[in-house]
Amino acid sequence: MSGTITVNRNDKEVSISIKGRFNFEMHSQFRTAYQSEIDPAARSNRKFIIDLSGTEYIDSSALGMLLLLREEAGANEANIEIVNTRPEIRKILETANFQRLFKII
Repeated sequence: MSGTITVNRNDKEVSISIKGRFNFEMHSQFRTAYQSEIDPAARSNRKFIIDLSGTEYIDSSALGMLLLLREEAGANEANIEIVNTRPEIRKILETANFQRLFKII
C-alpha cells in the first residue's frame, strides 16, 4: 500500500507532506504536487518543503523523485528543504549523500 500526499501553497513556498510509504506508486501524485509550481523564469523564488514526518518508508524510486524535483526546480539554484525526517529515513538520505543536494532539517 502506498501513501498520501498533502500540498499547502502560499506565495513563496509549497509544502508537500508525505504520509505512509513514499515509493514508486506515488510518482504521478508527487510530480503533480509540484509541477504546476515550477516557473522557469522564477525558479529560485519558490521554496519547496518536503515534510516527511508521517513517512514510514522510503525507497530508491522516492530518492529519484526528489532528485527530479531538484532538477526541475533549478538544480543548484533550487530551494528545497526536507524536514521532519525519522532517524531511519534520515539515515537513508545521508547514505545517498542527499545532505549535499538538499537542506535536511
